[in-house]
Amino acid sequence: MDAVVLEDLVAANHILVDQGVLDGFGHVSIRHPHAPNRYLMARNIAPDLVTPGDILEYDLDSNPIDARGQRTFLERFIHGEVYKARPDVQAVIHSHSPTVVPFGISSHALRPVFHMSGFLAVGVPVWDIRAAVGGPSNMLVTSIALGRDLTVTLDDKPVALMRGHGNVVVGPNLKIAVYRAVYTEINARLQLQAQGLGGQLNFLTPEEGKMAEAIIMTQIERPWQLWRKKARRQ
Repeated sequence: MDAVVLEDLVAANHILVDQGVLDGFGHVSIRHPHAPNRYLMARNIAPDLVTPGDILEYDLDSNPIDARGQRTFLERFIHGEVYKARPDVQAVIHSHSPTVVPFGISSHALRPVFHMSGFLAVGVPVWDIRAAVGGPSNMLVTSIALGRDLTVTLDDKPVALMRGHGNVVVGPNLKIAVYRAVYTEINARLQLQAQGLGGQLNFLTPEEGKMAEAIIMTQIERPWQLWRKKARRQ
């Protein structure tokens, strides 16, 4: 495997911890650059501790090709099922991004409050595991069936919330997925602040969101290089 690919995946884990999206939990994957029916993700380890030697290869049923005796993430099925359903997706992030969680349990939809989160303007669906299992559960996506059900809710969107759990963010490449995960958290923070002011909020329209995202995506290297440098200092 290309060392640069592995280094970028490791960097994504560290960046998302540094930016407050991941902590001891959560995971990041990329579709295998040379085998689209496989993906790469770390073994079961805290994101900030991931090194290139921790990266494993999985098939799209989320079976490790060679686990090397290591434990794998319980919720790896999120990643495999997204890659099956979305050929456009090259990176998947599952987090418990703290400011986003309230929007998965309230009547307030997560909507874009500023141009940096224009990608949210297409809508942010909420997946409820209760509907998938028909009752209470441990809230974890621990099977192909649950991963598939979550992917149906995600549909063609970049972000889906998971009631009482977290969210899944996808992108056409790793850098954009990381950007979206970071700015989903920032947007949630700003939206909560704005709601605290009272009164009606004036969100970005779908057209504004599309136009803003198109411009921001041409600048993706700018935050990526900064975040990567900051994460290296930790």
